[in-house]
Amino acid sequence: MTDKLRICLAQINLTVGDVEGNAERIAAEIDLARAQHSADLVVFPELALCGYPPEDLLFHSGLQKRVLDALEMLQSRATGISVVVGFPEFDGERIYNSAAWLQDGDLCGIYRKRCLPNYGVFDEARYFTAGTDALVQSIAGVRVGVTICEDNWESSVAAADAVEAGADVIVSINGSPFEVGKQQMRESRLAERARELAVPFVYQNMVGGQDELVFDGGSCVIDGQGNTVMRCPPFAEGLFDVQFERRRSALLPLANVPDELPANDELVYTAIVTGIRDYVTKNGFGGVVLGLSGGVDSALCLALAVDALGAEAVQAVMMPYHYTSPMSIEDARQQADALGVAYQVLPIADMVEVITATLHPMLGGMPADTTEENVQARCRGLLLMAISNKTHRIVLTTGNKSEMAVGYATLYGDMAGGFAPIKDCTKTLVYRLARYRNGLSPAIPERVIAREPSAELRPDQKDSDSLPPYEVLDPILDALMIEDLSVDDIAARGFDRELVGRILDMVRRNEYKRRQSPPGVRISGRAFGRDWRYPITSGYGRRS
Repeated sequence: MTDKLRICLAQINLTVGDVEGNAERIAAEIDLARAQHSADLVVFPELALCGYPPEDLLFHSGLQKRVLDALEMLQSRATGISVVVGFPEFDGERIYNSAAWLQDGDLCGIYRKRCLPNYGVFDEARYFTAGTDALVQSIAGVRVGVTICEDNWESSVAAADAVEAGADVIVSINGSPFEVGKQQMRESRLAERARELAVPFVYQNMVGGQDELVFDGGSCVIDGQGNTVMRCPPFAEGLFDVQFERRRSALLPLANVPDELPANDELVYTAIVTGIRDYVTKNGFGGVVLGLSGGVDSALCLALAVDALGAEAVQAVMMPYHYTSPMSIEDARQQADALGVAYQVLPIADMVEVITATLHPMLGGMPADTTEENVQARCRGLLLMAISNKTHRIVLTTGNKSEMAVGYATLYGDMAGGFAPIKDCTKTLVYRLARYRNGLSPAIPERVIAREPSAELRPDQKDSDSLPPYEVLDPILDALMIEDLSVDDIAARGFDRELVGRILDMVRRNEYKRRQSPPGVRISGRAFGRDWRYPITSGYGRRS
């Protein structure tokens, strides 16, 4: 007799804290998986009931009852189909990151995550107690073992225990956020586990944005020889099927060889669009407003916002001053017209003059410096925040990672806002993304991409007046942030040591600014945010 098993992977977008809404969505997907996909088993993401990551919501007394009520409701819906769904399990003073196996109206088993990540953006040791036992359930003549996310990455113990308990296949539910190169790493690690244990792995992941994290899905199936035989499209919601058959002694997934993964720039662009869309919509904003300066950063942010929300939800504002070039004004209007967004010009000269006059009794005898430049930026920030207050549109800031790193941004000026789409994009990546977007359809004037970057806060200003070329700056920043290298380590790669020391000192001195900046989409292995925790007050200097 040939055992057949059809597993349906629910690659869906859920909302942290919306337990009732998440449960209703999960219940609807259970019904679809049973009625339209004839699935034996449908699998949902890690902590699907409360959303991932729930953070300190787990400590709130009301969450436990909501989760228990939702799990009871789903249990009643699991008839004629088996369901694996992630949830926070409360057991006295302990909380477990668990997966429930629901079948025929019963809670047949619970698996508790055994490996709790406590690095990067993860701090699960703060919340959860590690489990100790395997869970294996039989369905359609196939023994299915369950693991959760980190259980498969640094060790094969959890999966090995499931195989020892008789598992023919491992189903892993995940809350794994996107970063460049992440899918290749996932599939490589799963392939190692599959070859080591000689069983297939079914990897299921969520999609959608949650604050600075973006989840890309990438659910996939690896056969017992370590080959990727199925891959769900990145950032796409849906129910995706895989069928297994037992032939002789082997359990084989019947699937076609998947398409190649999209290029990194396409994935990054889609990740940022997803992050903007979900941050704005899940938080109930009516749209976005941003300052359109005529430079490449704001131009890219405008295109991203339109692709995320639609032109009708985007307001662009040009706020020229004496140093704003005619080219910038022309290019900003051209882009706004091309993308069909509402566009307004609000000159700031009168505002700057009033503030300068007000400050004159105290500062009038002092030489001009960045103070006057920052007044311009803060006037612009004030206008955008006023528009945001009145229209209920969140302000998108347009600073990139290179600028955030070295403090080339004005606190309470161009840093004022609610969300920072390209906060984790270096300037060199910004240029690549701009060209990628123009490859889809005309969106950013070519002159905006080709011109030398300038903040236009003083006559003939260029970024290169204060910073090294971005093709030099960005690799130095990556070496510091991603690799944690010292000045000497980075200089050994051929960079001028004095320059490296100056850049790292700028990074250190501007931590206080970044602590007050809005969240932004994380797309790299380390972003300014939850996985960058440097002290503001520090004597660690350029010799280090």
